[in-house]
Amino acid sequence: MQQTVAEFLVATLYDIGVRQIFGVVGDALNPFTDAIRRHKDIEWIGVRHEEGAALAAAGQAKLTGKLAVCCGTTGPGANHLIAGLYEAHKDHAPVLAISGGVPAAQRGNDYLQENTPDLLFRDVAVYTQTLTNAEQAAHIFHQAIAHAYGMHGVAHLNIPPDVFSAKTDAKMGSLATLRASPEMAADPEDVAVAVHLIKQSKKIAIFAGTGCRSAVTQVLQLAERLQAPVMHTFRGKDMVVHNHPLWIGGVGLIGGAPGVDALQNADMVLMLGTDYPYTEYLPKNGKVIQIDLRAEVMGRRTGVQLGIVGAIKPTLMQLLEQLPQREEQDFLQTVTEARKKWDEMLDKKAELENGNEPVNPQALARSISRHAKADAAIIIDTGEVTLWCGNWLQQSGQQRILASFNNAAVGTSLGQANGVQALNRDRQVIVAVGDGGFTMLLGEFMTSVEHRLPVKVVVFNNQQWGLVHIEMEEAGLPADKGSTFPNMDFAAFAVACGASGFTVKKSSELEDGLRQLLATSGPAVLNVFIDPSELPSMPHIHLDQIWRFGLARVKEALLALRGG
Repeated sequence: MQQTVAEFLVATLYDIGVRQIFGVVGDALNPFTDAIRRHKDIEWIGVRHEEGAALAAAGQAKLTGKLAVCCGTTGPGANHLIAGLYEAHKDHAPVLAISGGVPAAQRGNDYLQENTPDLLFRDVAVYTQTLTNAEQAAHIFHQAIAHAYGMHGVAHLNIPPDVFSAKTDAKMGSLATLRASPEMAADPEDVAVAVHLIKQSKKIAIFAGTGCRSAVTQVLQLAERLQAPVMHTFRGKDMVVHNHPLWIGGVGLIGGAPGVDALQNADMVLMLGTDYPYTEYLPKNGKVIQIDLRAEVMGRRTGVQLGIVGAIKPTLMQLLEQLPQREEQDFLQTVTEARKKWDEMLDKKAELENGNEPVNPQALARSISRHAKADAAIIIDTGEVTLWCGNWLQQSGQQRILASFNNAAVGTSLGQANGVQALNRDRQVIVAVGDGGFTMLLGEFMTSVEHRLPVKVVVFNNQQWGLVHIEMEEAGLPADKGSTFPNMDFAAFAVACGASGFTVKKSSELEDGLRQLLATSGPAVLNVFIDPSELPSMPHIHLDQIWRFGLARVKEALLALRGG
């Protein structure tokens, strides 16, 4: 039976498990959105900005590992997808982006909104193709989805309206191949070498990334077997409950001194499922065993003694079969004691200040984790809020934490949260975002309201680009112009959108404010005025940095006295 290319695409997406598509309607997409309307079993979620559509799809794909879909119409509509698609590209999540093209007969004629989409999407997409006729549909759709899954990234299709409307009798073959890649075990010879190297080592540390997500049990078993502390990347933070005795904490600025020191002091580090980019925090002695599915990441961040290509779970199972129980605990005890002292410092800073003072952001992050449900999804924006939540949020081990991990883009949290919430409207989804990040894509809160997505937004309001402010001061520069700004009343904005809004201006109001926010049935915003003078607790601050911070503060005070 013949069907249009648009109907064929919708049916294919449904058959592989897609249940929502995010986008903004428009002329070139009309045949596609109409096919979605008639299919009835795929939900069209119209967003207010195409970047929000791409972010929603990226959020879904990062959370589930399954294909998510977004679209934008011709020219500017597709262009707006690009920034959001970098979330999926940088975090290796399977997303299909569909753009509408100008009518095929008009291509090359400088037609209204015409551009060259395959060229435009080439950097962000692992696959990009323009359909020129209906006969291409079956194999092009298969290739796009296969690339998104197989290469863990964005696939892009540009489809003109006349091609969307064209009839085809094509059938999609090999549907069973369109899925996430299976986990593959490592070469037994490599595992044998790893066993030998581990047995020779005395102080062993484990550094776990999100590639360990399906292997948490095996990681902890290995840590117990080797009496090894486990450090994690920010993206891997949520995999284990915060107070697990072997789960020491993060490294880098979104981490703590115990983890940083443990990696430097170990004489063997097992680097599992991570391509951690901050090389200054990785071991310098080359005593590293790196295990990852991606051969291309081996040894590119630090010197590696042995690189093993394979999925973490089956590879660790191979190691566990051959490694004896280690009794030596001195290194683990040293790291554990350092972790205890660091946690005591974090706890002290998380105490609420005097009731009439602005909220200290550490206390706000800690309170979010105290009030959040055990299986909540917490979406963290980029900026100073990342540091507050990365260090003070205490995960349950059942929650999921998403952020702009490798793209590190400001303003991405609400769009991702909408995608996550659309998967399950009964799940608690909390957004932690700075005031600058929230204002970037304010329109996506109307997406939450329109589609009954009960996202709860906590705004860390310090009326400045907080992380930029810190970076300027760290360089000894006064952060008086450009890094600060006025804000709207975010609670009033939420009410104007038809949602609920609450405000916290002093510490004594915080607990009640969070309870009100999370008890609200629909989308809501909590506008929390935080103390802008608070600094994150960085793992190791050198004396010259302290001096530059002090110098910058003096310069800011002098400028204020002079009126700028």
